[in-house]
Amino acid sequence: MLTLRKSSERGYADHGWLKSFHSFSFANYYDPEHMGWGNLRVINEDRIAPGTGFGTHGHRDMEIISYVLQGNLAHKDSMGNVKGIPPGDVQRMSAGRGVMHSEFNHAPAQQTHFLQIWIQPNVTGIAPSYEQKTFEEAEKRGRLRLVASPDAAQGSVLIHADARLYAGLFDGNESATLALDPQRKAYVHLVRGELAVNGQPLGAGDAVRLEGESSLQLSGGRDAEVLVFELAAG
Repeated sequence: MLTLRKSSERGYADHGWLKSFHSFSFANYYDPEHMGWGNLRVINEDRIAPGTGFGTHGHRDMEIISYVLQGNLAHKDSMGNVKGIPPGDVQRMSAGRGVMHSEFNHAPAQQTHFLQIWIQPNVTGIAPSYEQKTFEEAEKRGRLRLVASPDAAQGSVLIHADARLYAGLFDGNESATLALDPQRKAYVHLVRGELAVNGQPLGAGDAVRLEGESSLQLSGGRDAEVLVFELAAG
C-alpha cells in the first residue's frame, strides 16, 4: 500500500530567521495522523537565514541525521566537534545519554537549506558520538546509494537504529529498483525535482509511505533528488 503525502500538507513554521516544513508532528505542529512512520520520527526541511542559527540545545536517545542541500551548516557540540557540513555530506549524531550542540549559518548572503532527520534508536543510554562522510554526486547518479545503516555497510555512516537510508539522483531515463521486506515499512521523501515512485508521481517536498510492499521502483525523474528510508515496522 502506498500513501501519498503532498508537500503542501506538511506543517509549517516561520520564525523569521528559520522557515521549516515538518513532515511529522514537531514543536507547535501536532497532527495525530502524522506522528512518525515506523521508527522514523522527524523530517524537517529547514532554511536558516544568513548569520543566524540554532543556539546550544540538548538531545538524548535519538539518531539525528543532517542532509544539507544548499549553503553550509556549522556544527559545534559538547563532544568537541566543530564542523562545517556542505551539500553532499551526511552527518550523523547519536545523542545517546545526552549531548549539547548548536547549528549555524555563518554565510553573510546565502541561506542554509537542509533536512533534519530523527530516527528512534534501538539502544538507549549509550555514549554520544558523531560521524560525517561525503557521498559524491557520481555515487548517487541513477542509483540508490546507501548512506546510513546499522552496520556501516558500503561505507555508510553508522546509526544505532533498525533502519537504512538511501540517497539518489535521477533524471531522464535513469531508474532504480529496491527490494523491500513486506513486513517492514518504507518512506520516500522527494527532496527536489519530479519522480515517480511505483508509478505514483511526486513533486518536490512530496512523500510516500509504503507498507506491505515487496519492491520500490523509481523512474521518470526530472532533476530529482530523493531519500529512501527502509524502516522497522514498530
